[in-house]
Amino acid sequence: MFTPEDLDLFAEKGIDVHTVEEQLVSFKSGFPFLRILSSASVGNGILSLDEQQTQYYLDLWEGYLKDNHKVVKFVPASGAASRMFKDLFAFLSADYSEPQTDFEKKFFNSIEHFAFYSDLDEACLKNEGRSITDLIESGNYKAVVSNLLEAKGLNYGSLPKGLLKFHRYATNNRTAMEEHLTEGALYAASSDGEVNIHFTVSHEHLADFKALVAKKKVDYERRYGVRYHISFSEQKPSTDTIAVDANNEPFRENGRPLFRPGGHGALIENLNDIDAEIIFVKNIDNVVPDRLKEPTVRFKKIIGGVLVSLQTEINRYITMLKSGKYTIDDLREMIQFLHKKLFVRNEETKHLEDAELALYLLRKLNRPIRVCGMVRNSGEPGGGPFIAYNQDGTTSLQILESSQIDMSNPDAKEQFESGTHFNPVDLVCAVRDNKGEKYDLPKYVDKNTGFISLKSKNGRELKALELPGLWNGAMSDWSTVFVEVPAETFNPVKTVNDLLRPQHQ
Repeated sequence: MFTPEDLDLFAEKGIDVHTVEEQLVSFKSGFPFLRILSSASVGNGILSLDEQQTQYYLDLWEGYLKDNHKVVKFVPASGAASRMFKDLFAFLSADYSEPQTDFEKKFFNSIEHFAFYSDLDEACLKNEGRSITDLIESGNYKAVVSNLLEAKGLNYGSLPKGLLKFHRYATNNRTAMEEHLTEGALYAASSDGEVNIHFTVSHEHLADFKALVAKKKVDYERRYGVRYHISFSEQKPSTDTIAVDANNEPFRENGRPLFRPGGHGALIENLNDIDAEIIFVKNIDNVVPDRLKEPTVRFKKIIGGVLVSLQTEINRYITMLKSGKYTIDDLREMIQFLHKKLFVRNEETKHLEDAELALYLLRKLNRPIRVCGMVRNSGEPGGGPFIAYNQDGTTSLQILESSQIDMSNPDAKEQFESGTHFNPVDLVCAVRDNKGEKYDLPKYVDKNTGFISLKSKNGRELKALELPGLWNGAMSDWSTVFVEVPAETFNPVKTVNDLLRPQHQ
Protein backbone atom coordinates (compact mmCIF):
# COMPACT_ATOMS: atom_id res chain seq x y z
CA MET A 1 0.00 0.00 0.00
CA PHE A 2 2.82 2.39 0.82
CA THR A 3 5.55 3.45 -1.58
CA PRO A 4 9.16 4.10 -0.59
CA GLU A 5 8.33 7.82 -0.88
CA ASP A 6 5.45 7.33 1.58
CA LEU A 7 7.77 5.64 4.05
CA ASP A 8 10.22 8.53 3.71
CA LEU A 9 7.39 10.95 4.54
CA PHE A 10 6.45 8.90 7.63
CA ALA A 11 10.06 8.92 8.79
CA GLU A 12 10.32 12.67 8.19
CA LYS A 13 7.30 13.25 10.43
CA GLY A 14 8.47 10.74 13.03
CA ILE A 15 5.46 8.47 12.51
CA ASP A 16 5.87 4.70 12.68
CA VAL A 17 4.29 2.81 9.77
CA HIS A 18 2.44 0.60 12.27
CA THR A 19 0.79 3.69 13.72
CA VAL A 20 -0.47 4.65 10.25
CA GLU A 21 -1.76 1.11 9.71
CA GLU A 22 -3.60 1.26 13.04
CA GLN A 23 -5.21 4.54 12.01
CA LEU A 24 -6.37 3.05 8.71
CA VAL A 25 -7.95 0.16 10.61
CA SER A 26 -9.75 2.70 12.85
CA PHE A 27 -11.27 4.39 9.80
CA LYS A 28 -12.67 1.05 8.66
CA SER A 29 -13.87 -0.21 12.03
CA GLY A 30 -14.80 3.10 13.64
CA PHE A 31 -14.61 3.77 17.37
CA PRO A 32 -16.89 2.07 19.90
CA PHE A 33 -19.32 4.11 21.97
CA LEU A 34 -18.57 4.19 25.67
CA ARG A 35 -20.98 2.46 28.01
CA ILE A 36 -22.31 4.74 30.74
CA LEU A 37 -23.28 3.72 34.24
CA SER A 38 -24.68 7.16 35.07
CA SER A 39 -24.10 10.85 34.69
CA ALA A 40 -22.07 12.30 37.55
CA SER A 41 -23.82 14.69 39.91
CA VAL A 42 -23.30 16.21 43.35
CA GLY A 43 -23.08 13.28 45.75
CA ASN A 44 -22.57 10.85 42.88
CA GLY A 45 -19.13 11.66 41.52
CA ILE A 46 -19.07 15.44 41.96
CA LEU A 47 -17.74 16.93 45.19
CA SER A 48 -19.51 20.05 46.48
CA LEU A 49 -17.49 21.77 49.17
CA ASP A 50 -18.78 23.60 52.22
CA GLU A 51 -17.08 26.65 53.67
CA GLN A 52 -14.98 24.70 56.15
CA GLN A 53 -13.72 22.32 53.45
CA THR A 54 -13.09 25.26 51.12
CA GLN A 55 -10.88 26.99 53.68
CA TYR A 56 -9.03 23.76 54.41
CA TYR A 57 -8.12 23.25 50.74
CA LEU A 58 -7.20 26.92 50.29
CA ASP A 59 -4.80 26.70 53.21
CA LEU A 60 -3.42 23.42 51.89
CA TRP A 61 -2.66 24.97 48.51
CA GLU A 62 -1.03 28.04 50.03
CA GLY A 63 1.16 25.76 52.14
CA TYR A 64 2.09 23.70 49.08
CA LEU A 65 3.26 26.80 47.21
CA LYS A 66 5.35 27.90 50.20
CA ASP A 67 7.34 24.67 49.92
CA ASN A 68 8.46 25.78 46.44
CA HIS A 69 7.09 22.84 44.49
CA LYS A 70 7.31 23.07 40.70
CA VAL A 71 3.90 24.19 39.41
CA VAL A 72 3.21 24.96 35.75
CA LYS A 73 0.22 26.62 34.12
CA PHE A 74 -0.38 24.88 30.77
CA VAL A 75 -2.43 26.79 28.18
CA PRO A 76 -3.42 25.28 24.81
CA ALA A 77 -3.23 28.36 22.58
CA SER A 78 -2.57 27.16 19.05
CA GLY A 79 -6.09 27.39 17.62
CA ALA A 80 -6.75 30.16 15.10
CA ALA A 81 -9.46 32.65 15.98
CA SER A 82 -11.10 32.38 12.55
CA ARG A 83 -14.22 30.72 14.02
CA MET A 84 -14.62 33.71 16.34
CA PHE A 85 -15.21 35.82 13.26
CA LYS A 86 -17.30 33.39 11.19
CA ASP A 87 -20.27 35.78 11.12
CA LEU A 88 -18.11 38.73 10.09
CA PHE A 89 -16.46 36.74 7.31
CA ALA A 90 -19.98 35.90 6.10
CA PHE A 91 -20.85 39.62 6.17
CA LEU A 92 -17.80 40.45 4.05
CA SER A 93 -18.89 38.02 1.33
CA ALA A 94 -22.62 38.81 1.57
CA ASP A 95 -24.47 40.51 -1.29
CA TYR A 96 -25.59 43.32 1.03
CA SER A 97 -23.43 46.11 2.40
CA GLU A 98 -25.14 47.12 5.65
CA PRO A 99 -25.74 45.00 8.77
CA GLN A 100 -28.77 42.72 8.41
CA THR A 101 -28.46 39.98 11.04
CA ASP A 102 -28.78 40.50 14.78
CA PHE A 103 -25.13 39.50 15.14
CA GLU A 104 -23.95 42.11 12.63
CA LYS A 105 -26.12 44.83 14.17
CA LYS A 106 -24.85 44.07 17.67
CA PHE A 107 -21.22 44.14 16.49
CA PHE A 108 -21.51 47.58 14.89
CA ASN A 109 -23.83 49.12 17.50
CA SER A 110 -21.33 48.26 20.24
CA ILE A 111 -18.08 48.45 18.33
CA GLU A 112 -16.55 51.10 20.59
CA HIS A 113 -16.76 48.67 23.54
CA PHE A 114 -14.24 46.23 22.08
CA ALA A 115 -10.72 46.31 23.52
CA PHE A 116 -9.31 46.39 19.97
CA TYR A 117 -11.35 49.48 18.99
CA SER A 118 -8.47 51.98 19.14
CA ASP A 119 -6.16 49.69 17.15
CA LEU A 120 -8.88 49.15 14.56
CA ASP A 121 -9.54 52.88 14.34
CA GLU A 122 -5.84 53.48 13.63
CA ALA A 123 -5.87 50.79 10.94
CA CYS A 124 -8.91 52.37 9.28
CA LEU A 125 -7.31 55.83 9.34
CA LYS A 126 -4.12 54.42 7.85
CA ASN A 127 -5.68 52.27 5.13
CA GLU A 128 -8.93 54.11 4.35
CA GLY A 129 -8.06 57.64 5.38
CA ARG A 130 -11.18 57.70 7.55
CA SER A 131 -12.10 56.73 11.11
CA ILE A 132 -14.45 53.93 12.08
CA THR A 133 -17.17 56.47 12.86
CA ASP A 134 -16.81 58.12 9.44
CA LEU A 135 -16.82 54.79 7.62
CA ILE A 136 -19.97 53.64 9.43
CA GLU A 137 -21.76 56.97 8.89
CA SER A 138 -21.05 56.72 5.16
CA GLY A 139 -22.30 53.12 5.04
CA ASN A 140 -18.88 51.59 4.42
CA TYR A 141 -19.26 48.86 7.03
CA LYS A 142 -17.29 46.29 5.10
CA ALA A 143 -14.16 48.47 5.12
CA VAL A 144 -14.25 48.35 8.92
CA VAL A 145 -14.56 44.55 8.96
CA SER A 146 -11.84 44.03 6.34
CA ASN A 147 -9.45 46.15 8.43
CA LEU A 148 -10.25 44.00 11.44
CA LEU A 149 -9.89 40.62 9.76
CA GLU A 150 -7.42 41.01 6.92
CA ALA A 151 -3.63 41.32 6.77
CA LYS A 152 -3.75 44.96 5.68
CA GLY A 153 -5.26 45.80 9.08
CA LEU A 154 -5.21 43.92 12.39
CA ASN A 155 -5.29 40.48 10.71
CA TYR A 156 -7.50 39.15 13.51
CA GLY A 157 -9.09 36.65 11.14
CA SER A 158 -5.80 34.75 10.94
CA LEU A 159 -4.33 35.23 14.41
CA PRO A 160 -4.79 32.88 17.40
CA LYS A 161 -7.05 33.98 20.25
CA GLY A 162 -4.10 34.46 22.57
CA LEU A 163 -2.86 37.44 20.55
CA LEU A 164 -6.21 39.25 20.34
CA LYS A 165 -7.05 42.13 22.65
CA PHE A 166 -9.85 40.88 24.90
CA HIS A 167 -10.27 43.38 27.73
CA ARG A 168 -10.14 47.13 28.25
CA TYR A 169 -8.21 48.77 31.09
CA ALA A 170 -7.54 52.35 32.06
CA THR A 171 -4.05 52.22 30.57
CA ASN A 172 -3.10 49.25 28.37
CA ASN A 173 -5.77 46.91 27.03
CA ARG A 174 -4.91 43.24 27.40
CA THR A 175 -4.69 40.23 25.16
CA ALA A 176 -5.93 36.83 26.32
CA MET A 177 -2.32 35.75 26.79
CA GLU A 178 -1.66 38.64 29.18
CA GLU A 179 -4.66 37.63 31.28
CA HIS A 180 -3.07 34.20 31.72
CA LEU A 181 0.17 35.87 32.86
CA THR A 182 -1.86 37.66 35.53
CA GLU A 183 -3.66 34.46 36.58
CA GLY A 184 -0.37 32.61 36.92
CA ALA A 185 0.94 35.23 39.30
CA LEU A 186 -2.22 35.05 41.41
CA TYR A 187 -2.51 31.30 42.04
CA ALA A 188 0.62 29.51 40.79
CA ALA A 189 3.53 31.59 42.11
CA SER A 190 5.97 29.87 44.46
CA SER A 191 6.97 31.53 47.71
CA ASP A 192 10.09 32.93 46.05
CA GLY A 193 8.00 34.45 43.24
CA GLU A 194 8.61 31.97 40.42
CA VAL A 195 5.75 31.60 37.91
CA ASN A 196 5.94 28.93 35.21
CA ILE A 197 3.59 29.21 32.22
CA HIS A 198 3.64 27.08 29.09
CA PHE A 199 1.71 27.87 25.90
CA THR A 200 1.20 25.42 23.05
CA VAL A 201 1.20 27.44 19.84
CA SER A 202 1.24 26.88 16.09
CA HIS A 203 4.54 27.31 14.31
CA GLU A 204 3.44 30.32 12.24
CA HIS A 205 2.54 32.29 15.38
CA LEU A 206 5.43 31.32 17.64
CA ALA A 207 7.46 34.44 16.81
CA ASP A 208 4.45 36.70 17.52
CA PHE A 209 3.86 35.09 20.91
CA LYS A 210 7.52 35.43 21.82
CA ALA A 211 7.53 39.06 20.74
CA LEU A 212 4.48 39.86 22.87
CA VAL A 213 6.05 38.15 25.89
CA ALA A 214 9.28 40.09 25.39
CA LYS A 215 7.28 43.31 25.25
CA LYS A 216 5.03 42.68 28.26
CA LYS A 217 6.87 40.34 30.62
CA VAL A 218 8.84 42.92 32.63
CA ASP A 219 5.74 45.06 33.23
CA TYR A 220 3.84 42.13 34.72
CA GLU A 221 6.82 41.03 36.78
CA ARG A 222 6.99 44.48 38.34
CA ARG A 223 3.24 44.64 38.89
CA TYR A 224 3.01 41.31 40.72
CA GLY A 225 6.52 41.03 42.18
CA VAL A 226 7.22 37.73 40.38
CA ARG A 227 9.64 36.23 37.86
CA TYR A 228 8.07 34.52 34.87
CA HIS A 229 9.45 31.46 33.17
CA ILE A 230 7.43 31.32 29.98
CA SER A 231 7.91 28.50 27.50
CA PHE A 232 6.29 27.41 24.26
CA SER A 233 5.85 24.21 22.31
CA GLU A 234 4.25 23.21 19.04
CA GLN A 235 2.09 20.21 18.28
CA LYS A 236 4.46 17.46 17.20
CA PRO A 237 4.37 16.29 13.55
CA SER A 238 4.50 12.74 14.91
CA THR A 239 0.97 13.24 16.30
CA ASP A 240 -0.53 14.09 12.89
CA THR A 241 -3.02 11.54 11.58
CA ILE A 242 -3.48 10.24 8.05
CA ALA A 243 -6.58 11.28 6.09
CA VAL A 244 -8.56 8.87 3.92
CA ASP A 245 -11.01 9.05 1.02
CA ALA A 246 -14.54 7.66 0.90
CA ASN A 247 -13.12 4.16 0.41
CA ASN A 248 -10.92 4.47 3.52
CA GLU A 249 -7.81 4.53 1.36
CA PRO A 250 -5.08 7.12 2.05
CA PHE A 251 -6.10 10.52 0.70
CA ARG A 252 -3.35 11.72 -1.59
CA GLU A 253 -2.30 15.11 -2.87
CA ASN A 254 0.19 15.11 -5.73
CA GLY A 255 0.76 11.45 -4.99
CA ARG A 256 1.64 12.01 -1.32
CA PRO A 257 -0.52 10.87 1.63
CA LEU A 258 -2.20 13.79 3.39
CA PHE A 259 -1.69 14.14 7.13
CA ARG A 260 -3.71 16.44 9.37
CA PRO A 261 -3.21 17.69 12.95
CA GLY A 262 -4.57 15.13 15.40
CA GLY A 263 -6.62 17.59 17.49
CA HIS A 264 -6.02 18.76 21.05
CA GLY A 265 -5.51 15.17 22.16
CA ALA A 266 -2.10 15.36 20.49
CA LEU A 267 -1.08 17.75 23.27
CA ILE A 268 -0.73 14.86 25.71
CA GLU A 269 2.77 14.61 24.22
CA ASN A 270 3.44 18.28 25.01
CA LEU A 271 2.03 17.84 28.50
CA ASN A 272 4.27 14.82 28.96
CA ASP A 273 7.33 16.97 28.22
CA ILE A 274 6.56 19.47 30.99
CA ASP A 275 8.92 19.33 33.95
CA ALA A 276 6.56 19.90 36.88
CA GLU A 277 4.96 18.28 39.87
CA ILE A 278 1.56 19.87 39.35
CA ILE A 279 0.12 21.29 36.12
CA PHE A 280 -2.95 23.50 35.72
CA VAL A 281 -4.69 23.17 32.34
CA LYS A 282 -7.00 25.89 31.07
CA ASN A 283 -8.09 27.08 27.62
CA ILE A 284 -6.72 30.34 26.23
CA ASP A 285 -10.10 32.05 25.82
CA ASN A 286 -11.48 31.41 29.31
CA VAL A 287 -10.30 34.61 31.00
CA VAL A 288 -11.89 37.67 32.60
CA PRO A 289 -10.72 41.19 33.52
CA ASP A 290 -9.08 41.76 36.91
CA ARG A 291 -12.28 43.02 38.56
CA LEU A 292 -13.86 39.56 38.05
CA LYS A 293 -10.86 37.31 38.69
CA GLU A 294 -11.46 36.57 42.38
CA PRO A 295 -13.72 33.48 41.92
CA THR A 296 -11.37 32.04 39.30
CA VAL A 297 -8.28 32.51 41.46
CA ARG A 298 -10.04 31.23 44.57
CA PHE A 299 -11.29 28.02 42.96
CA LYS A 300 -8.02 27.34 41.19
CA LYS A 301 -6.41 27.31 44.61
CA ILE A 302 -9.21 25.14 45.98
CA ILE A 303 -8.92 22.42 43.32
CA GLY A 304 -5.15 22.63 43.75
CA GLY A 305 -5.65 21.91 47.45
CA VAL A 306 -7.98 19.00 46.68
CA LEU A 307 -5.28 17.55 44.41
CA VAL A 308 -2.55 17.91 47.04
CA SER A 309 -4.77 16.17 49.60
CA LEU A 310 -5.56 13.31 47.22
CA GLN A 311 -1.94 12.88 46.18
CA THR A 312 -0.78 12.72 49.82
CA GLU A 313 -3.31 10.01 50.62
CA ILE A 314 -2.64 8.04 47.44
CA ASN A 315 1.14 8.18 47.90
CA ARG A 316 0.75 6.81 51.43
CA TYR A 317 -1.19 3.85 50.07
CA ILE A 318 1.28 3.27 47.22
CA THR A 319 4.23 3.28 49.63
CA MET A 320 2.42 0.79 51.84
CA LEU A 321 1.58 -1.53 48.92
CA LYS A 322 5.08 -1.43 47.45
CA SER A 323 6.64 -2.21 50.83
CA GLY A 324 4.38 -5.21 51.42
CA LYS A 325 3.69 -3.90 54.92
CA TYR A 326 -0.09 -3.80 54.98
CA THR A 327 -2.94 -5.64 56.66
CA ILE A 328 -6.25 -6.84 55.31
CA ASP A 329 -7.82 -3.84 57.04
CA ASP A 330 -5.44 -1.57 55.12
CA LEU A 331 -6.57 -3.17 51.85
CA ARG A 332 -10.20 -2.68 52.81
CA GLU A 333 -9.50 0.97 53.59
CA MET A 334 -7.93 1.38 50.14
CA ILE A 335 -10.93 -0.22 48.46
CA GLN A 336 -13.20 2.22 50.28
CA PHE A 337 -10.95 5.07 49.13
CA LEU A 338 -11.27 3.91 45.52
CA HIS A 339 -15.05 3.59 45.87
CA LYS A 340 -15.83 6.76 47.77
CA LYS A 341 -13.14 9.22 46.64
CA LEU A 342 -12.31 8.11 43.09
CA PHE A 343 -15.56 6.30 42.23
CA VAL A 344 -13.57 3.36 40.87
CA ARG A 345 -15.41 0.08 41.26
CA ASN A 346 -14.89 -3.50 40.15
CA GLU A 347 -17.27 -6.16 41.35
CA GLU A 348 -14.59 -8.80 40.81
CA THR A 349 -12.39 -7.47 43.65
CA LYS A 350 -14.47 -9.42 46.19
CA HIS A 351 -13.21 -12.65 44.60
CA LEU A 352 -9.51 -11.71 44.62
CA GLU A 353 -6.92 -13.19 46.96
CA ASP A 354 -5.04 -10.67 49.14
CA ALA A 355 -1.96 -10.64 46.89
CA GLU A 356 -4.07 -10.19 43.74
CA LEU A 357 -6.09 -7.47 45.45
CA ALA A 358 -2.91 -5.61 46.40
CA LEU A 359 -1.74 -5.71 42.77
CA TYR A 360 -5.13 -4.43 41.58
CA LEU A 361 -5.05 -1.59 44.12
CA LEU A 362 -1.51 -0.64 43.17
CA ARG A 363 -2.48 -0.56 39.49
CA LYS A 364 -5.44 1.73 40.19
CA LEU A 365 -3.61 4.04 42.58
CA ASN A 366 -0.21 4.34 40.92
CA ARG A 367 -1.18 6.57 38.01
CA PRO A 368 -1.53 10.30 37.20
CA ILE A 369 -4.18 12.24 39.10
CA ARG A 370 -6.46 15.02 37.90
CA VAL A 371 -8.99 17.18 39.68
CA CYS A 372 -11.52 18.73 37.31
CA GLY A 373 -13.77 21.69 37.97
CA MET A 374 -17.37 21.11 36.90
CA VAL A 375 -19.93 23.85 36.26
CA ARG A 376 -23.70 23.50 36.47
CA ASN A 377 -25.31 23.09 33.07
CA SER A 378 -26.46 26.33 31.47
CA GLY A 379 -26.67 25.31 27.83
CA GLU A 380 -22.98 25.86 27.06
CA PRO A 381 -21.38 23.27 24.74
CA GLY A 382 -18.79 20.92 26.16
CA GLY A 383 -18.14 17.47 27.50
CA GLY A 384 -19.90 16.21 30.57
CA PRO A 385 -18.95 14.27 33.71
CA PHE A 386 -20.01 10.62 33.77
CA ILE A 387 -19.34 7.36 35.54
CA ALA A 388 -18.42 5.06 32.64
CA TYR A 389 -17.27 1.51 32.09
CA ASN A 390 -13.65 0.85 31.18
CA GLN A 391 -12.17 -1.96 29.10
CA ASP A 392 -10.99 -3.81 32.22
CA GLY A 393 -14.53 -4.02 33.61
CA THR A 394 -14.12 -1.24 36.15
CA THR A 395 -16.19 1.92 36.30
CA SER A 396 -14.64 5.32 36.87
CA LEU A 397 -15.18 9.05 36.43
CA GLN A 398 -14.77 10.19 32.83
CA ILE A 399 -15.32 13.37 30.83
CA LEU A 400 -17.25 12.40 27.71
CA GLU A 401 -18.30 14.25 24.57
CA SER A 402 -21.66 13.56 22.94
CA SER A 403 -19.85 11.84 20.03
CA GLN A 404 -18.64 9.14 22.44
CA ILE A 405 -22.17 8.25 23.51
CA ASP A 406 -24.62 6.10 21.56
CA MET A 407 -27.53 8.51 21.23
CA SER A 408 -29.60 5.79 19.53
CA ASN A 409 -29.61 3.99 22.89
CA PRO A 410 -32.51 5.49 24.91
CA ASP A 411 -30.84 4.81 28.27
CA ALA A 412 -27.53 6.38 27.20
CA LYS A 413 -29.31 9.36 25.67
CA GLU A 414 -31.32 9.87 28.85
CA GLN A 415 -28.15 9.74 30.97
CA PHE A 416 -26.50 12.32 28.71
CA GLU A 417 -29.48 14.66 28.67
CA SER A 418 -30.06 14.41 32.43
CA GLY A 419 -26.53 15.56 33.23
CA THR A 420 -26.44 18.43 35.73
CA HIS A 421 -22.90 19.64 34.99
CA PHE A 422 -20.43 20.10 32.15
CA ASN A 423 -16.67 20.32 31.79
CA PRO A 424 -15.28 23.85 31.31
CA VAL A 425 -11.68 22.55 30.81
CA ASP A 426 -10.60 23.43 34.32
CA LEU A 427 -8.02 20.85 35.38
CA VAL A 428 -5.14 20.49 37.79
CA CYS A 429 -2.92 17.45 37.34
CA ALA A 430 -0.35 15.56 39.42
CA VAL A 431 2.08 13.88 37.03
CA ARG A 432 4.71 12.31 39.31
CA ASP A 433 4.57 9.14 41.38
CA ASN A 434 5.25 8.67 45.10
CA LYS A 435 9.02 8.76 44.47
CA GLY A 436 8.87 11.92 42.37
CA GLU A 437 9.38 10.10 39.07
CA LYS A 438 7.41 11.34 36.06
CA TYR A 439 4.59 9.21 34.74
CA ASP A 440 4.77 8.44 31.02
CA LEU A 441 1.43 10.07 30.17
CA PRO A 442 0.83 8.54 26.70
CA LYS A 443 0.65 5.13 28.40
CA TYR A 444 -2.62 6.19 30.04
CA VAL A 445 -4.45 7.07 26.80
CA ASP A 446 -7.46 5.03 25.70
CA LYS A 447 -6.83 4.72 21.96
CA ASN A 448 -10.40 3.57 21.40
CA THR A 449 -11.78 7.02 22.15
CA GLY A 450 -10.75 8.77 18.95
CA PHE A 451 -13.14 10.51 16.59
CA ILE A 452 -13.69 10.51 12.81
CA SER A 453 -14.99 13.63 11.08
CA LEU A 454 -15.78 14.62 7.50
CA LYS A 455 -13.66 17.40 5.97
CA SER A 456 -12.73 18.62 2.51
CA LYS A 457 -9.52 19.59 0.77
CA ASN A 458 -9.57 21.60 -2.45
CA GLY A 459 -13.15 20.55 -3.07
CA ARG A 460 -12.52 16.85 -2.42
CA GLU A 461 -14.17 15.15 0.56
CA LEU A 462 -12.02 13.29 3.05
CA LYS A 463 -12.23 11.65 6.45
CA ALA A 464 -10.05 12.95 9.26
CA LEU A 465 -9.12 11.19 12.47
CA GLU A 466 -8.83 13.06 15.75
CA LEU A 467 -6.85 11.50 18.57
CA PRO A 468 -8.51 10.91 21.96
CA GLY A 469 -9.20 14.36 23.39
CA LEU A 470 -6.73 15.79 25.90
CA TRP A 471 -9.22 15.81 28.80
CA ASN A 472 -11.29 12.90 27.45
CA GLY A 473 -9.66 9.69 26.22
CA ALA A 474 -6.10 10.97 26.59
CA MET A 475 -6.63 11.05 30.38
CA SER A 476 -8.98 8.07 30.47
CA ASP A 477 -6.78 5.97 32.76
CA TRP A 478 -6.01 8.73 35.29
CA SER A 479 -7.32 8.86 38.84
CA THR A 480 -10.05 11.49 38.60
CA VAL A 481 -12.03 13.67 40.98
CA PHE A 482 -14.74 16.16 39.98
CA VAL A 483 -15.33 19.31 42.05
CA GLU A 484 -18.24 21.70 41.57
CA VAL A 485 -17.03 25.21 40.71
CA PRO A 486 -19.17 28.33 40.16
CA ALA A 487 -20.29 29.45 36.71
CA GLU A 488 -18.31 32.68 37.24
CA THR A 489 -15.14 30.68 36.56
CA PHE A 490 -16.25 29.83 33.01
CA ASN A 491 -16.28 32.72 30.54
CA PRO A 492 -15.26 31.42 27.10
CA VAL A 493 -15.04 33.57 23.99
CA LYS A 494 -16.46 31.60 21.07
CA THR A 495 -17.53 34.56 18.91
CA VAL A 496 -16.27 38.13 18.79
CA ASN A 497 -19.58 39.34 20.23
CA ASP A 498 -18.95 37.27 23.37
CA LEU A 499 -16.45 40.01 24.22
CA LEU A 500 -19.47 42.30 24.69
CA ARG A 501 -20.80 40.16 27.56
CA PRO A 502 -20.61 41.87 30.98
CA GLN A 503 -17.94 39.32 32.02
CA HIS A 504 -15.56 40.74 29.41
CA GLN A 505 -16.30 44.45 29.83
